[in-house]
Amino acid sequence: MTTVDPLPPPVPVVAPPYHTPEREELQSRARRFATERVLPVANELDPVKGEIPRPLLDEMADEGWFGITVDREHGGMGLGAFEYCMVAEELARAWMSVGSIIARAQGAGTGVADPTRRDELLRRSAKGQWIGAIALSEPDAGSDLAGVATRAVRDGDEYVVTGRKRWTGNAKAADFIQVLVRTADPGPDEKRSAGLATLLVEKERDGFPEGITGSPIDKIGYHGFVTWDLEFDGFRVPVANRIGKAGFADAQKWLNTARVHTAARAVGLARAAVEDCIVYLQDREQFEHPIGDFQAVRFTLANMAARVEQARAFYQHVAHLIDLGQPCEREAAMVKLMATEMAAEVTGDGIQLHGGNGYTTEHQVERHWRDARLTTIFEGTSEIQRKIIADRLLPRSPLG
Repeated sequence: MTTVDPLPPPVPVVAPPYHTPEREELQSRARRFATERVLPVANELDPVKGEIPRPLLDEMADEGWFGITVDREHGGMGLGAFEYCMVAEELARAWMSVGSIIARAQGAGTGVADPTRRDELLRRSAKGQWIGAIALSEPDAGSDLAGVATRAVRDGDEYVVTGRKRWTGNAKAADFIQVLVRTADPGPDEKRSAGLATLLVEKERDGFPEGITGSPIDKIGYHGFVTWDLEFDGFRVPVANRIGKAGFADAQKWLNTARVHTAARAVGLARAAVEDCIVYLQDREQFEHPIGDFQAVRFTLANMAARVEQARAFYQHVAHLIDLGQPCEREAAMVKLMATEMAAEVTGDGIQLHGGNGYTTEHQVERHWRDARLTTIFEGTSEIQRKIIADRLLPRSPLG
């Protein structure tokens, strides 16, 4: 048998019209950090459901990953959704939870009314000293956030919060929890989302304050931080810690960027499967040939790679629209739908190309699949994305 030199996986680059030297340098730096610092930690800790170590978070803070979209005045990079998603893809390629934890800074939990306090929190956010958790969903309100029932009753200068929140990642380790609550019931002519507000819960890391208890949710993937079911029992929050003025609208606006960020993470996971397969298919031999010689295998890999490139181009386009200030609810839903469904399928193909070895924990491709499968669910399920898209394409006839 004639042997050939193995080919390394191709290295993604920012292509025109989005290329700038600064983006090229940032992408290379993020890729190097992901490969050298994140991937070894992921390979060690993900199999035992370990959390991202605090020293690694500190290294991420030193790199500036928590303040990509925070303005330079407050110590951030002053960049946009494009760079934020680009870095997230690189980090998620190594470990999705690391590509995710950066979303829990970026100025989150800083929108209080007092400008001095807001400035202080923005600086802490950019430094990775204000990393939070977002509590939106409830046992009976996931896709339907207008159905949030957690109550916040005003008592003087405080709100008294009672209710349950579910799927709150990083809640115990966080510096704050941003909670969507109901302060009033909607009136007869109001939307169901009327009366919702967002409150900022300040807390110490690695614990819950009195009035909040948490139960960890055992997940099949997305390790690196613990996801919690939270119970609020008369917990008091200062009225000054109300964030923004339009609770539901603010949450929806945030979700547009979150969905493109999820698409970028999905691309990172699918790309990881492609890269791992390129190496494996040249190394694994059957019938006296590398299995990468067989046409069926080669065509599967070709389809996988093409779909990753397609999704990357789409998320970059939508991130660019966000940076231009364009309304893009439909496009954000489209790219979230397309990229996450692609990632679940491509990582599944990656397991198939690894054969029996893919169904073990000896190779990283099973981790890519477990994490990719979740991307079709959080930040709005694929079904919700289809509803958002369809509602912007077709009118609804009155029900008779």
